[in-house]
Amino acid sequence: MKKFIAASAFMLVTFVSFPCTNLLVGKKASTDGSTLISYAADSYALYGELYHWPAKQYHPGEMLKVYEWDSGKYLGEIPQVLQSYNVIGNMNEYQLAIGETTFGGRSELSDSTGIMDYGSLIYITLQRAKNAREAITVMTDLVKEHGYCSGGESFSIADPDEVWVMEMISKGTGNKGAVWVAVRIPDDCVSAHANQARIQQFPLNDPKNCLYSPDVISFAREQGYFNGDDADFSFAQAYAPLDFGALRYCEARVWSFFNKVNKDMAQYVTYAQGKTTDPMPLYIKPDRKLSAQDIQEMMRDHYEGTELDWRFDVGAGPFNSPYRWSPLTYEVDSVEYCNERPIATQQTAFSFVAQMRSWLPNEVGGILWFGIDDAAQTVYYPFYCGHTETPHEMAIGNGDLLNFSWTSAFWIHNWVSNMVYTRYNDMSIDMKKIQATLEEKFRASQPEVEKEAIRIHQQSISQSVDYLTQYTNNLVKEGVAEWKKLGEYLMVKFLDGVIKREENGQFKRNPYGEPTSPLRPGYSNEYYRKIIDQTGEKYKVHPIE
Repeated sequence: MKKFIAASAFMLVTFVSFPCTNLLVGKKASTDGSTLISYAADSYALYGELYHWPAKQYHPGEMLKVYEWDSGKYLGEIPQVLQSYNVIGNMNEYQLAIGETTFGGRSELSDSTGIMDYGSLIYITLQRAKNAREAITVMTDLVKEHGYCSGGESFSIADPDEVWVMEMISKGTGNKGAVWVAVRIPDDCVSAHANQARIQQFPLNDPKNCLYSPDVISFAREQGYFNGDDADFSFAQAYAPLDFGALRYCEARVWSFFNKVNKDMAQYVTYAQGKTTDPMPLYIKPDRKLSAQDIQEMMRDHYEGTELDWRFDVGAGPFNSPYRWSPLTYEVDSVEYCNERPIATQQTAFSFVAQMRSWLPNEVGGILWFGIDDAAQTVYYPFYCGHTETPHEMAIGNGDLLNFSWTSAFWIHNWVSNMVYTRYNDMSIDMKKIQATLEEKFRASQPEVEKEAIRIHQQSISQSVDYLTQYTNNLVKEGVAEWKKLGEYLMVKFLDGVIKREENGQFKRNPYGEPTSPLRPGYSNEYYRKIIDQTGEKYKVHPIE
């Protein structure tokens, strides 16, 4: 999604937007040979649900109506293809997965007349392409033919063998199409992007690893964005120049991921803080190989243990919260200040980790580990890429942002997370126990489930798909019910600011069957000192003479 930044922080960008994060892992950088990409759809205006488009045949001459993903606005129509592919969330039946983050870029390049917005570009392409290279062709052909109406965009595009980052920006009203460059991430490397263009210089004669529009450099020259040698051209510097917000709110998230997987990336901390501008590399080699579970945990990052850790200042409150309410920036005495913007955030509608495995049949090999709400407090469920029936708990129409539903994963997770936010360091412990129990259960059952799915697949592909669909839908039903129980438990345990006593997993009662007196821990000494520092002797208890 697009990035939400105070207007004063980005003088070059006028797009109203919301931030997202993508992490990418090549097949030789993963523990089992999978390719991996992740995505968090972060927006206060987006409802968390799971999209599904079934494979379908169409007649020659049929047209497809295009609606802007962000707003629902009708944009126009384009020719439909004769055959579309099954899509569950952001992965299709061929293990092709696509994610995105919006960097906005130069405001004068906006083109409101285009038919293709970034969201439609993703979901239409997933219905039409079988692999990453084909997806790049489909996406760039669509914007060339029909125009591109969104801001500058970074796309993660991956299949079981290759992982790519493609960056694109339109060319202004009346100049249909877009300039773009796509770089393949080396198999033994990881990459990331988080609402700031990341492709700097790129190879001009290496189509195996880099593709680009013919005018990506010449257009920048025409606009006065670049005047050097072609070999020195930087897409990011030309079309999305850095400023403080791009560094502190966006590149800092990339740095946090890189810093966790490669000790040498600590040197870029001042870049993440917005103090220096020498850019980080587009991709790096990790010190260790990463699993899908590792990437799930990376999506839950709040800058813990780094120079950007913000759990211990006064803004964190008495319970060390790694969250701050919007807006991102604020002004005091004519001086502008900011909150941090970590990967995990309260406004996430949904997130996923897409895992593609080349050694398995597509129907078993592709897993969209999909979760609703804040990535730090979600549960990632394994949706196999042939999935044909959205579970009711995540279905479109089961509630919306203005209508609560007790059967909606979005609303149940938000009910729990908004309790946890109020007493984070206490409640998050209980939340993480249930989260870990559910996800460990999924991983433990995965080998046997996939073994059975492959056995069925040898006899009937459709029955194998049905088996996996039912398996996952049952997990969601059971998991959402368990999360509702978690909410009930937290409400009882922490009611009115005290903590119910427990024994052997049960709330404790006295010998007469009544609840025992609750714990009244109050606040930490560190927080009490902050109160005293601010108020002096206002609350001091003293003897009466």
